[in-house]
Amino acid sequence: MNNRKKSLKNLLYLILSQALTIAFGLLLPRMFVVSYGSEVNGLLNSLNQLLVYLSLFEAGVGTATLQALYKPMAREDWDGINGVLAATNEYYHKTGRWYLLSLTVLAVCYPLVVDSSLSYLTVFGAVFFSGLGNVVLFYFQGKYRFLLQADGKLYITTNLATVTTILTSIAKIILIYLHANIVFILAFSFLLQCLQAAYILWYIRKYPRLDLNVLPNYAAISQKNSVLVHQISTLIFRNTDVLILTMACGLRVVSVYSMFKLVTSQLESILGIPLSSISFVLGQTYQTDRPLYIRQIDLVESYYSAALYALFSVALFLFLPFMRLYTAGVTDINYVDPWLAVLFVLASLLDKSRTSMLSTIQYAGHFKNTLRQTILESAINLTVSLIGVYFLGIYGVLLGTVIALLYRTNDIILYANHKLLFRSAKRTYSIYLVDIALFALTQVLFRWLFAGVSMDSYFSLILVGFAATCLSLCVLICGQSLLLPHCRAFIIQFLRSKVFRHS
Repeated sequence: MNNRKKSLKNLLYLILSQALTIAFGLLLPRMFVVSYGSEVNGLLNSLNQLLVYLSLFEAGVGTATLQALYKPMAREDWDGINGVLAATNEYYHKTGRWYLLSLTVLAVCYPLVVDSSLSYLTVFGAVFFSGLGNVVLFYFQGKYRFLLQADGKLYITTNLATVTTILTSIAKIILIYLHANIVFILAFSFLLQCLQAAYILWYIRKYPRLDLNVLPNYAAISQKNSVLVHQISTLIFRNTDVLILTMACGLRVVSVYSMFKLVTSQLESILGIPLSSISFVLGQTYQTDRPLYIRQIDLVESYYSAALYALFSVALFLFLPFMRLYTAGVTDINYVDPWLAVLFVLASLLDKSRTSMLSTIQYAGHFKNTLRQTILESAINLTVSLIGVYFLGIYGVLLGTVIALLYRTNDIILYANHKLLFRSAKRTYSIYLVDIALFALTQVLFRWLFAGVSMDSYFSLILVGFAATCLSLCVLICGQSLLLPHCRAFIIQFLRSKVFRHS
C-alpha cells in the first residue's frame, strides 16, 4: 500500500474515531457530574493528570523510538527496525514493572492527602484501575504501536481505539444508569483495555520479518534522555494546572477547569487529525528529501493555521451558550464564565500555532538542542501559576499558561526556521498576523449575523455552530489565499494542474 492510500485511510478513520470520541467525551462528563456530583468528576480529572506524571517512567523512549524508525522504515531496513524495537522492548519491560510499583504507592497515599468526602477504598480503587491499563501498554503493546505508526498504519490502532471507545462508553453509560460504584466502572474499562492489547499482539504477526531477539540498538534511541527532559517539562507545563487547582482551590474548581478544557481539547484533537494522518510521510521525507519536506510543511502550516483560527473563532463565540446548556441543572458551582472562555481559547491558539515548526524540530531529532528552552517554558508557567492562583484563583493559573506559551511558541518558530529550514521566520509570522486579523473579523461577523438568534437548545446551537464554522473557514482560507503570496501561488498552481488541464 502506497503512502497516499495509507494517509487517506489514516485520515478517514481518524475522523470517524474523533467524531465518536467527541460525542462520548461530551456525554459522559455530564453524566458523571449529574449522577455523582462535581467532586467525583473533579477526582477523575485530577487522577488523569496525576497518572500522566507516572508516564515519566517511559523515559522518553517512545518519541525517540518513533523518530529513530522513520529512516529505516523509509528504506525497508528490517535489521535497523528490529534493532530499534529490541532496545525499546527492553526499556518498556522495566518501565512496566516500575510503573506498577509506583501506581500501587500512589493508590495507597493519594486518599490520605486529597480533600474529599469519598471513602478511602473508593479513591484507592479509582487510582489503581485508572492507571492499571498503562502497565499493559508499557509491558505488552507499546513498541508495536510505534512500528505501526512509523509504517503509516495509524489507522489500525485508530480503528481499535474506536471500537474500544464505543464499548467502554456504552458500558459506562449503562453502569451509570444502574448507579454502579465508580471503582467498578473503572475496573470494567481496564478489562476492555486488556482486550485491546490482545488484538495488537495478534495483528503484529503480519510482520514476519519482525524479530525482537536481535542485538538491541541502544544508540538509535540514545536521545531518550533528552526526550525525557522534554516530557518532564511538557508534563509540568500541561498538567500542573489541575494539580495546583486541586491543592489550592478544591475539586469543584477542578471540575470547572476540566469542563472548559474538555471543549478546547476536543477541538485540538480535531485539528490534529490531518497532521496525524500524514506524520509518517513528513517524518520519512525529512530524513530522505529535505527540499520536498520544506514544500510540504509550508503547505501544511498555511492551511492548518487557517483551520485552527477558524474553529477557535467559533469556539469563542459559542463557549458560553454551550456551557449554559451543558451544565444545566448543576448548581454546586458556576460553570459559565466569559473570562475562562477567552483564556482557554487564547492558550489553545498560542499552543497550536507552533505545531508545524515543533513537528519539524521533532523530525530533526533536535531534542538535546532545545532542552534549555523547554525547561524555561515550564519554569515560567509554574512560577506564574503558583503566584497567580493565590491572587486570581483559576485565572492566575491560566495566565501562567498563556505567558509561558508566548515565550515558547515564538522560540519554536524562530528555532525551526533559522536552524533547520535555514530561512527567515517572517513567512510564519505573516501567516499568523493575517490569521489574527481574520479571527477578529469573524467575531464581528458572528455578532452581527447571529445577534437575534436564540441558542437555548442543542439543536439551535448546532445550527449556529455549523453556519459559523462554514463562514469562518471561508473567511480564513479565502483571506489567506488573497493576502499571502505563497498561498495564492499554491491555489494558482493547483487550478492549473487540476482544473485548467482538463478544460
